[in-house]
Amino acid sequence: MDQKPKDDFDFLEPSVLLDETHYQTGFKNGYSEGLVSGKEEGRQVGLKNGFRVGEELGFYQGCLDVWTSVVSIDQDAFSARVRKNIEQLAALLRSYPLSNPEDEQVQDIMEKIRLKFRIITASLGAKLEYQGRPTSSKQDVEDL
Repeated sequence: MDQKPKDDFDFLEPSVLLDETHYQTGFKNGYSEGLVSGKEEGRQVGLKNGFRVGEELGFYQGCLDVWTSVVSIDQDAFSARVRKNIEQLAALLRSYPLSNPEDEQVQDIMEKIRLKFRIITASLGAKLEYQGRPTSSKQDVEDL
């Protein structure tokens, strides 16, 4: 029969609320700072990956330009099969969606380009492949 009145003050309640208030404040600050740093980090990763893709596509386009120049000078420099593969590589490079990197087919097209390039170089008996730009371990550490 000993009941507490409803207006009785719990002396621990401010301590519990203070902890929750600090938690919520910290969460809000961390979340907003995470958005800013996440966007910047995402931009840096996007630039780095975009540069790598552009560099690889440029390598394939440069090889294609050389091969098409040879074909335009001498039609019989390559077999009909190699010329057909060169035309197919040109079509694949034209179809790569440079202005729409979120296209779901980007990876598929890049794999087809790589495969077609390997077919052409194997047909020509050339040991040519895209190596990427040389990197040092020091640079890789700085990139992290």
